[in-house]
Amino acid sequence: MTDARPFHFKHFSLFHHRSTMKVGTDAILLGRWVEVKPTDVALDIGTGCGLLPLMLSQKGVAYMDAVDIDKASIEEATINFEASQWRDYLKAYHSDIVDFQIDKKYDLIVSNPPFFNHYSKCDSERKSRARHNDAGLSYATICSVVVRLMLPDGRFALVLPVNVMDAFLEEAEKTGLYLHKRMTIIPIEGKDPNRVNLELGLAPVPEIKEETFVIRDADKRFTPQYNEFLRDYYLGL
Repeated sequence: MTDARPFHFKHFSLFHHRSTMKVGTDAILLGRWVEVKPTDVALDIGTGCGLLPLMLSQKGVAYMDAVDIDKASIEEATINFEASQWRDYLKAYHSDIVDFQIDKKYDLIVSNPPFFNHYSKCDSERKSRARHNDAGLSYATICSVVVRLMLPDGRFALVLPVNVMDAFLEEAEKTGLYLHKRMTIIPIEGKDPNRVNLELGLAPVPEIKEETFVIRDADKRFTPQYNEFLRDYYLGL
């Protein structure tokens, strides 16, 4: 186990220093935004340190699997799961999601997937593989995997940069995934949005649910919207 200190939330703590991707605002906002049902069996693709499964377990999913291609990330996620109150309802798998085989389908699939369309040099091969879809997990591939693993009435939720959203949604529709909900995220009041949370399903909907979220005000303080949104998770709120 790492000697580094864990990151503390109100109802769980987790180590994130060995994982390719650390605890960050993108995943936290996605985990808080996703709606869950108490009967949901869920899957996290590219779990890293296991943050999303822990957040969704706090929200009340019945059971959650987590997959990551990076061995150290899965080892750290397993430590975090075992230390939590939901240890009996969480399981981590070391696998490329393309090769992941399991005798079930999921009500909910979540992912904080590779962001960048074009490969650029990272400080390690592990981080490159986690961050760049050219390193193995294209948008078409992740959508095909979701269609294979998701129940007919299931939901797929993910976070993406705004500037790749249209390309992703185009690939999604080719595989039979359709946008149901979108949260547009603005980092600082008055600035352009930089992230979107998306929820997709296997059938089109008559109307897409839209909302906008602002993280910081013009003075770079967290907005009341942000503080209220994360009240159930962050210490001190």
